[in-house]
Amino acid sequence: MSLTLPAELPVLIVGAGPAGLMAAEQIAAAGVPVHVIDAMPSPGRKFLRAGIGGLNLTHAEPASIFAQRYFPSSAVAPWLDLLDARGVRDWAAGLGIATFVGSSGRIFPVGLKAAPLLRAWLQRLRAHGVTLHVRHRWQGFAATASGKAEGTCHRIATPAGDHLVHARAVVFALGGGSWARLGSDGQWSEPMRAAGIECTPLLPANCGFDYPWSDTVLQRHAGAPLKGVVLRVLQDGRELFARKGEALVSRHGVQGSLIYAAARLLRDILARDGSVTVCWDLFPERDAAALCRALQAPRGKQSLSSFLRKRLGLTGVRLALVHELAGPALRDPVQLAHVLKCLPQTLLATRPLDEAISTAGGVTLAQLDDVLMVKRLPGVFFAGEMLDWEAPTGGYLLTACLASGRQAAQGVLGWLQRIAVSAN
Repeated sequence: MSLTLPAELPVLIVGAGPAGLMAAEQIAAAGVPVHVIDAMPSPGRKFLRAGIGGLNLTHAEPASIFAQRYFPSSAVAPWLDLLDARGVRDWAAGLGIATFVGSSGRIFPVGLKAAPLLRAWLQRLRAHGVTLHVRHRWQGFAATASGKAEGTCHRIATPAGDHLVHARAVVFALGGGSWARLGSDGQWSEPMRAAGIECTPLLPANCGFDYPWSDTVLQRHAGAPLKGVVLRVLQDGRELFARKGEALVSRHGVQGSLIYAAARLLRDILARDGSVTVCWDLFPERDAAALCRALQAPRGKQSLSSFLRKRLGLTGVRLALVHELAGPALRDPVQLAHVLKCLPQTLLATRPLDEAISTAGGVTLAQLDDVLMVKRLPGVFFAGEMLDWEAPTGGYLLTACLASGRQAAQGVLGWLQRIAVSAN
């Protein structure tokens, strides 16, 4: 690490997360000096935070399915041509980190830790001659001798004061707008817009949704998982989403992998309609007719909860949801049987942006060329989550961030070659 940032340099990488470090690695491996700056006291903070849950690197599903997990998939697919799931595993192996495929198809490093991988990666970067500058915050493009702010000149706030830096090429990899305390604070949006770079508003992705639970649910079941259920989203008689998996009852509403998988759809409906209703199938392996037969047995003096527990095995948080959401259907066995297959819940809002696992929105892709360079600002490249794309959890986010860093690096090397040819 260095506190002295040269005023003139070949390549500047802004952001020391996965996308920025991958771009730095590829460019430096080609023999080009690279300087990486980051506003935080150490690199890869959000990367390390992701490792607390096991560091899901990528996913083992077939490439054709893998590519369709992204939105827009047509934009992300070329990145994956340079670095796909197999490539991520090979890259990790090159750093001495073995990986394995979990039961869900997700791929993790052996040991389930992010720190060993990051340490090995930083060691490789140092060996390639990459210089890292921490506590250096990019503040915007600076005016050149022409009086105009250009993509080659940058204002950097450093511990030693503000500096102007000129770079022949720059890769911005500043992340989205979630987990601000780890460095992804979205503060780059305004300087980018001021420079004429189009940015759509940052929105929560892979996020939870608000629902006003009763005190009973909050006191007894907040934090409880909903396992083996199907989440459905229906609109005008059409099924827009259906998937089996796991969700979580939170203090504020619902979250978890099933909710995250549907988050983009739910967020769009919320923006249009002001609320969105999802349906929970609590018995995916049984049809309504079988449930109806079980519920039509004589109840006698049993309480409804005891009856449902004995007849259907309905207990815990699933039973609490039925009491919370079924309404009048609780009084009629036929109606209740159908409600157990489609228990409606109206969600009112996304959780705040800073709580989201990732963000949508950002630098629009249409203004970039195939190697992620701004068409009207030659030498200015973007990578990672600050671009306007999104993906569900499951290793997809990290894979595409790494791949976009490699794509931008290819662009930088091509751009530097063009400069060299024109100079001669």
